[in-house]
Amino acid sequence: MSETRLSDLTAALLEAAQAAGAEAADAIAVDGRAVSIDVRGGQLEQAERSEGVEIGLRVLVGRRQSCVSASDISARTIAEVAARAVAMARLAPEDPYVGLADPEQLARGWDVAALELMDPSAEPAAAALEADAVAAEAAAQAVAGVSQVQSASASYSARRLHIAATNGFSGGYGRTSRSISAVAISGEGLAMERDWAAESRIYLADLPSAAEIGQLAGERAVERANPRRPKTGAFPVLLDERIAGSLIAHLLSAVNGQAIARGASWLRDAVGTQVLPAGMSLIEDPLRPRVVGSRPFDAEGLPAQRRAIVENGVLTGWTLDLGTGRQLGLASTGNATRGTSSPPSPGVGNVTLSQGALSRDGLIAQMGTGLLITSFIGATINPTTGDYSRGASGFWVENGEIRFPVNECTVAGNLRDMLRAITPANDARLHLSHVVPSLLVEGMTIAGA
Repeated sequence: MSETRLSDLTAALLEAAQAAGAEAADAIAVDGRAVSIDVRGGQLEQAERSEGVEIGLRVLVGRRQSCVSASDISARTIAEVAARAVAMARLAPEDPYVGLADPEQLARGWDVAALELMDPSAEPAAAALEADAVAAEAAAQAVAGVSQVQSASASYSARRLHIAATNGFSGGYGRTSRSISAVAISGEGLAMERDWAAESRIYLADLPSAAEIGQLAGERAVERANPRRPKTGAFPVLLDERIAGSLIAHLLSAVNGQAIARGASWLRDAVGTQVLPAGMSLIEDPLRPRVVGSRPFDAEGLPAQRRAIVENGVLTGWTLDLGTGRQLGLASTGNATRGTSSPPSPGVGNVTLSQGALSRDGLIAQMGTGLLITSFIGATINPTTGDYSRGASGFWVENGEIRFPVNECTVAGNLRDMLRAITPANDARLHLSHVVPSLLVEGMTIAGA
C-alpha cells in the first residue's frame, strides 16, 4: 500500500474521532508484508508469508485517553473504532500527563530518502530465499565436526507506516529487511553443543553471503565441543561483541523515563554522575543511514535528533516521550515509540558506545585468567538495585590465551559497578542499531566447578 493511501487512512481515523466527540487524537496506519523460508536436510521445511494493514487510534477526552486498533480498514470499521475509543476514554482514569505535542514542537522538513531505509530493489522470490537458506545450511554442514544443522532460514520484510494527529502532524516512512541465519550442532547425544550465526541488512547488497553465515555458525558450534565448568571465584569477564550489547541495554532500561517516573531504576539519582569510565560516551543517533533503528521523527511527531546519553562517562539525562517528560518536569527527548494498540512510551533506537584501542584478542591477552562469554542463558536482574546474575557459556582464558570451552556457570555482580569498570574493544559492527564492542569487565563473581 502506498504512503498516500496510509495517509488517507489516518486522516479518516482523525475525522471519525472528532465526529465521535474526541477533543484530540492521533492515528497510525501500518502496511507490512513478510516472507520466511526454513530448510532442513537441503529440503524446504516451512514457508510463511504474511501481509496486511493495521490501524490504530488514540483519542483524548480531557485528560483521559484510550487506544483501539483494527485490521479491517473499511469506512464502517473506522467509524466503529472511533466511537469505541471515545466511549472507552470517557471511562478511563484521568492522567494529568497525557496530551499531544504543541504545533511548534513538531518535526518539519525531514529527508526520508537520506536515511536509506527501503531497498529499492524488487522483493526477492521465495525460491531465492530458499536458495540462500540451503546454501547457509550446506556451508554449516561442511564444517568438520558439525554433526547436524538444526535450522537454516532466510527472510524478507517490508513495512510502511504513517502517523497523523489533530495538532497538524502528518508523516510516514518505510523500512525493508533481508536476513539469513543458521544454527549448527557439534557432537552427539548429551555431548551436543549448539551455536549460531545470523545477519540482517536493510539493503540486500550489504548482506554477507549465505555461505559465509553458514560457515561461521558451523565453526562456532565446533569451537564449543567438549566444554568444562570453569573455576569458582572472582575473575575478569570478557563479553563477546555478540552479547555485549545486552549490558548496555540494561543501562538504557535504567534511564528510560518510565522507570525513572516510577522510581524503579538503579540509576534514578545518577544524572550528572559517572556511570561509565571517563572518556567513554554512549550516543544515540536516529539519523544514521541504512540502519534499522533510524527514523526521521518519533511516534509523537517530534524531530529525531542526535544526543549524548552518557558523555565522557557522565549520565546526561533520561530517555523521554511527552508524557514522561511532563511527569518529570522535563522536555521530551524525541524518543516516543508506539504500536497500533498502545499509547506512546519512551524507547531508544540507534546507540553507539565508544570503542577502545585493542582488539578482542588484545583484551583476552590483557585479562590474563578469566572467562570469555559468548552466550547467556536466563537472567536474574533487579531493576531497582542493579544486582545482576546470569547463566553463561563461552571459553576459559589462562595466561592471556583461550584454553577450553565452558558451560554451566553463572556470573554475578552489580550493574553500577560493572559498567564503571568496563574496557571496550574495537570490534563493534557498525551496521547494527546498537554499536557495542566486546567489553572486558573486571572482578565479576563466577560460580562454576
